[in-house]
Amino acid sequence: MTTAQSIAHASARADAPPAGVVHIRHRHDTNFTVVGNHLAQHPDLSAVAIGIGVYIQSLPDGARIGIKDLTRRFREGEIVIARALRELETAGYLERKRVRTDAGRVVTRTSWYERPGAPADLAPRPRPRPQRRAAAPEEAAPLPPADPPAADLLAGLRRRDPRLWLSEKDVRRLSPGVRAWLDRGIGPRQITRTLTAGLPTGVIPWPARLLSYRLTDWLPPDLPVQSEAPPSAPARPLPFQTCGGCERVFRAAEPGRCRDCRRAAGEAA
Repeated sequence: MTTAQSIAHASARADAPPAGVVHIRHRHDTNFTVVGNHLAQHPDLSAVAIGIGVYIQSLPDGARIGIKDLTRRFREGEIVIARALRELETAGYLERKRVRTDAGRVVTRTSWYERPGAPADLAPRPRPRPQRRAAAPEEAAPLPPADPPAADLLAGLRRRDPRLWLSEKDVRRLSPGVRAWLDRGIGPRQITRTLTAGLPTGVIPWPARLLSYRLTDWLPPDLPVQSEAPPSAPARPLPFQTCGGCERVFRAAEPGRCRDCRRAAGEAA
């Protein structure tokens, strides 16, 4: 194990610069803190202020960072730590305010700015979710049996509009909808005109969904059932006849004389 480490370090130094620090890098996957160079290499902060700043940035929300708390953590005394906190306040990383709570108490509210002057990111950070076992794939629903008239109508729609390109599965799934139209007495030409009329402009990303909507929501109702007895035909007018007395034309079922001639002869009108 020691030999492997020596080989790794030697290879890292093979192309190293002739002077200065050489980084033996390691990729952190857990338990690490992201610190910007604006803090780690700040030109106006002391080493103590930079170190305390990096430490504060690594703490979770709610951690205490008072002077006494930091004194218990580090070897530096209260005066040195207080001076470092003032440096961080001047640089804009640390903000301490005295505020009054709803209960009337005055407390110190401390805020740490990971990048002074940058807009605050208040969105909650997503927590890693526990991985769940992938559910077993559901069996695909069986396709309906082939219906040649309905299938031919659907497959031929792309001749009317190339955007209505359907797969074989789409044709099988939509065929029962077309069959419902055919069973209600709607001819193939009328169905094709209905499905292809007034299509949206541009690309149709899901032609099968559009056709499924039209076949379902635009399905016309069944025709009303006609009564068994046909309606009686209107009565035809009587034919024209010529009066044998005055030769006047009048309507009657049989030839004879008109009403006036019958009255003059004393016949019943």
